[in-house]
Amino acid sequence: MGESTDEGAEARIERLRAWFEGPLGESLQAIEGHRLREVLPALPGTFAVQCGWLGRRDLLESSPTAVHLLVDPEPAAQGPQWVAGRAEALPFDSKSVQVVVLPHSLDISETPHQLLREAHRVLVPEGHIVILGFNAISLWRLPCLVRRRAHRAPWCGDWIGVRRLRDWLSLLDCELTHGAMLYYRPPLARQGWMDRLFFMERMGDRWWPLGGAVYMLVAKKRVAGVTPIRPTLRRSRVRAVSQPAGARYG
Repeated sequence: MGESTDEGAEARIERLRAWFEGPLGESLQAIEGHRLREVLPALPGTFAVQCGWLGRRDLLESSPTAVHLLVDPEPAAQGPQWVAGRAEALPFDSKSVQVVVLPHSLDISETPHQLLREAHRVLVPEGHIVILGFNAISLWRLPCLVRRRAHRAPWCGDWIGVRRLRDWLSLLDCELTHGAMLYYRPPLARQGWMDRLFFMERMGDRWWPLGGAVYMLVAKKRVAGVTPIRPTLRRSRVRAVSQPAGARYG
């Protein structure tokens, strides 16, 4: 990977982070966080790892695992303990983590296949991968047809279709255990319009079940008879990131 490619990827991540701090991004991540609070409590274990961060929310807050870790080159302002590293080369031993959460990590990765293989590698047998990604066949994809919009967040990533992702997971011998579409409102930046269209969230699953802006997939690693081991950091030390007093996660 050349230097210019790295710089392009970094710029794309920064645009997405700025977008997730805006009204539409915050609204979307609130819906994502709500759905994760429905899913993560059913995935027990000792270690949960979040690969990369975009918004301000602690997406692992509802995980029942004893240890929450965030892997990224940069620490987040708040949330899990930070481990300096990249999702494409996770600094953990194989078969050592119970839950891996990928919050749009595949959308912005230069090597999504490698990222998914790494998530699979560090998972214990029967461990789970939780994937959030932009839906390539939703109405949110339409702005990509306009060249000047295709380079703006969140359309600047490489959105991976659900069918293609299911094929990748199948090749890794992962079994899908849960799937859902999230956020059926159009990508409007004004808070007033987003509030008026909230009724679409209640109607989406019934009337246009494949039209959500984001999908969430949960897959289980189908490997039997191996004893899990403690996740040892290969290259990085775990550093706790202090959370500001009064921080709230909705």
